[in-house]
Amino acid sequence: MDISVIGAGHVGLVTGACFADLGHHVVVVDNDAKRISGLKRGALPYYEPGLDELVRRNVKQRRLRFTTSVREGVAHSTIIFIAVGTPQKASGEADLTYVENVARSIAESLPGYRLIVEKSTVPVQTGQWIARTIKTYLKKKHAFDVASNPEFLREGTAIQDFMKPDRVVLGVESRRAKQLLTELYKSLGAPLVITDMNSAELIKHASNSFLSMKISFMNAVAQVCERCGADVQQVAEGMGLDRRIGRSFLNAGAGFGGFCFPKDLEAFIKISEQLGYDFELLKVVRTINEQQKRSIAQKIQRALWVLKGKTIAVLGLSFKPNTDDMRYAPSIDIIEYLQGEGAAIRAYDPQAMAEAGKVLKRVTFCKTAYEAARGADALVVLTEWPEFQELDFARLKRVMRQPLLIDGRNIYEPGPVRAAGFRYLGVGRGSHEAH
Repeated sequence: MDISVIGAGHVGLVTGACFADLGHHVVVVDNDAKRISGLKRGALPYYEPGLDELVRRNVKQRRLRFTTSVREGVAHSTIIFIAVGTPQKASGEADLTYVENVARSIAESLPGYRLIVEKSTVPVQTGQWIARTIKTYLKKKHAFDVASNPEFLREGTAIQDFMKPDRVVLGVESRRAKQLLTELYKSLGAPLVITDMNSAELIKHASNSFLSMKISFMNAVAQVCERCGADVQQVAEGMGLDRRIGRSFLNAGAGFGGFCFPKDLEAFIKISEQLGYDFELLKVVRTINEQQKRSIAQKIQRALWVLKGKTIAVLGLSFKPNTDDMRYAPSIDIIEYLQGEGAAIRAYDPQAMAEAGKVLKRVTFCKTAYEAARGADALVVLTEWPEFQELDFARLKRVMRQPLLIDGRNIYEPGPVRAAGFRYLGVGRGSHEAH
């Protein structure tokens, strides 16, 4: 099929490259001329494992190309995916300016029938507004359909999530739209969940809000564990074996971040309010997440007594491993709290330091974990990068001023760390704390 994807961000670029790899002809459109110029040269705007090779291969095979022209994208395609940003307003609502602008541009360029598919995460009933906007700005009375196809791509595993999805959600309002999207996704062999557009839009927000709730629930349980001497890791294992609950997203830590969970949680709260329902449960999820970040910072402060004049090594800055994304990363709030108390920060992250430098000031960025740890009074892990599990603790101890480890993601077993001569503080690991 001939496809265009409007928006070359985390969702749009992965979507376009993956469709091209499935054999379709794809045009990726973005109004950022610098980004498009970079993509034409093979320079990706962000880090995602495997994406650079996927883009190169499909550009070489002439199945994938890039342009700044919406008109060119619309002319090329039968199916047009809208994958532009929906940033959060100060009120918590999603800003749909980019979505509306794209819908208007599509309408003004439409040469004949097209299926316009919202891929961006949008509030319920946005599909209806897209259809209304296109109808308003159509220059000629061409037929078109609008559908919803929410994305469930996780940064760091986005290609695998696209190619081997748990499900594909298709919110359609016509037989033609259903047939086109069913044919498009047939080769993936994934379960198709076919709904109306409103239900598809809600599935996305409800899914991310539920996962946020699981994380906040375990962080709340971790607080109880710290106060009674239980180990949240053991509690999570015992809970996760119940098939009704499942083990995923039951990891206590420094709180959730990234662009999706905080933004979608806030948007769902606002959507519910506008529909006349006070979603108090989600407000508590948000509160617990903010408290958890403060809890990690205060744990460090208690362990060092006075932060002023102390040096703290931070390992991991991105909101999760295998990405350079710093949006809403817990490390930002935690580092700023520590700096506010007078601590000096030395930091290392395998991929995110360039992005971190744009949002964090007065931080010494280091080339390795050992360089970050040199002269430090505490070592704090805030992102669970796999390489941190391979660290040489004897070497770390030699270069640090104090052998103190605050494990903000519970990636270590306390016993071996303590055996290496470290004082270990995890999250919710009351029975393992060595005060």
